[in-house]
Amino acid sequence: MGSFVLSKKLSPRHLNLRYDLFRRWKTAGLRAGDKIESQNEITKFCDFSMITVTKTLKDLEADGIIRRQVGKGSFLIKTPWAAAHQRIGLFYNRDIVGGGIFDNSFYTRMVIAVEKGVVSDGHEFILGSFTNNSMPIHIMDALDSVILTGMTEETSEKLLKDTTSQVSLFIDVLRQAENFNSFRIDFGDAFANMFQNFNGMSLRYLYLDSEISSAEQVLRLKKFKDSHQKNDPGSEINIISVNQEIGVNNTAFLHSAITEFRPDVVCGYLHRDWHETISGWSHKKIKIYGFQIDALRPGFSVDTDKWIRQILPLLYENLTNRKSCPINHIYNASFNP
Repeated sequence: MGSFVLSKKLSPRHLNLRYDLFRRWKTAGLRAGDKIESQNEITKFCDFSMITVTKTLKDLEADGIIRRQVGKGSFLIKTPWAAAHQRIGLFYNRDIVGGGIFDNSFYTRMVIAVEKGVVSDGHEFILGSFTNNSMPIHIMDALDSVILTGMTEETSEKLLKDTTSQVSLFIDVLRQAENFNSFRIDFGDAFANMFQNFNGMSLRYLYLDSEISSAEQVLRLKKFKDSHQKNDPGSEINIISVNQEIGVNNTAFLHSAITEFRPDVVCGYLHRDWHETISGWSHKKIKIYGFQIDALRPGFSVDTDKWIRQILPLLYENLTNRKSCPINHIYNASFNP
């Protein structure tokens, strides 16, 4: 990004207008050679006088940022907010990642994989956080691309429209967020492989559904049910809700389900500390399959190297042409028995 930073802590009105124009052009994905608005058009969407607009455009022309041609209009010569290298930030939702992102092995390994890929490609990586009702928009504006993870139905979609950065949603994708890049993980095939692996053994499956409501949580539960009916309808399933983020120590309901339902398999949203606890509660050897990254143990797994190698080129490609259609990418997780 060079020395340019999208900051409005500049007092002269012509500098404030420059800030507003850069934000507008960056958001619109304008590139060198594109035509910009006329003086009259600018006064219609801003609160600045014609004198300020005229001075700002003359300054931009003197700085070599725009070229004004009589009878043809004004055109961008260069884009100060862009650079050969990209600034890419990954932000997680503090409202659902209870103890912080490094207290969650799934998110931690995802962060490491994204950081490794971005830095290896010669770009800058920034890690941050947000809440359902607050996002660091000023920080995001200084970046080229923002990756958000941990989105729920309680996260305000309006916040996403306030940043000039290219927005990508990882894993947890809002139902109403069709206008943003999305990179989902599909566990449907992994569920099917699990049921196929034990088909005919009449096992009991306890699925731990997350209390944290999101579009992904709803879709995963549906895929689990559909896979059961299609691949092993003779087995028995039981579904309970758990809070694997901020309710890690509240396991009374989970304990009751283990001792009363007596499952052969426990799967779904599992905190890393529950594996040993669940085994200790069970009257028999129990199979435990949680959502995980890089197959640290049996479960439903994502190969981060392969996943990130698919994602980053798409992000870079979209950054070169922000007018292109949003990406909707799906990665299929695998089952590791």
